[in-house]
Amino acid sequence: MNVVKADTLGYCMGVRRAVESAEVALKEYKDKKVYSLGPLIHNTVALEELSDKGLYILDEKDIDSLSSDSVVVIRAHGISPDVQKKLIEKKAVIIDATCPRVTVSQNRVAEYSEKGYSIILAGDNGHAEVEGIRGYARDSFYCVQNLTEAETLIEKGVLLNSSEKKYLLLCQTTFSPVEFEKIASYLKTKIDFLEIINTICPATRQRQNALERMCMTVDGVVVVGGKKSANTIRLYQKASQLVENVVHIEKACEIPDSFRKLQTVGITAGASTPDNVIEEVVKSLIFSYT
Repeated sequence: MNVVKADTLGYCMGVRRAVESAEVALKEYKDKKVYSLGPLIHNTVALEELSDKGLYILDEKDIDSLSSDSVVVIRAHGISPDVQKKLIEKKAVIIDATCPRVTVSQNRVAEYSEKGYSIILAGDNGHAEVEGIRGYARDSFYCVQNLTEAETLIEKGVLLNSSEKKYLLLCQTTFSPVEFEKIASYLKTKIDFLEIINTICPATRQRQNALERMCMTVDGVVVVGGKKSANTIRLYQKASQLVENVVHIEKACEIPDSFRKLQTVGITAGASTPDNVIEEVVKSLIFSYT
């Protein structure tokens, strides 16, 4: 069996930074309880490893129960200003591990909202990054998950083409580049006062492009990453369009037996997948063949 890894896969800069921030906090604050506000990243294996080191997950609804000497790591997806205010009021030690690219999106929404723009965000409704960014909008905020939802907002008159209405369109950093282009192209024909900023992280595009190149040379693709990871799910969807045999797993033990019979297997991984998990998948495939 030939095992081929995509030339770009696994941890992105923002995720690596968040994990390292949590590990540093656990070492520096051994006498305090260290939390991440919500899952630090969308990867079960990485979260289990951090939990073993002493990191607890704090739900937003439980902030009021925090003690004043608690340490809270802000996850890579970011949080809203209201949630940040609650943490400050509780006098918690705050370690901000928000991905810098998410921070840019937050700042842009705040800036344009101040200028009177309504915000349209292409993203997964309910995703932590989307909800955090939503909190920076002063007025109208619309989340569209695909072209159909954008068309519906126009058809129902929710989004208006009026000289009195200005809109900013941007996107979740892990959103599909293809779907964003569809949404942007459509809304440009319907709204005159529309500003568009493509805020998709380069890491998302790089992993998608690397996957496409790899798919030309393999019989099957193993996509490694969290089942709730948006960018990993999109890698799986992309691979499914290009190769017949595709599977999305979190751990090496989940590799289907049918993949061990293929001649050439490609491996890609989401931006929140640890290096050691990827290597375990590679070794498992090679070992099973030998």
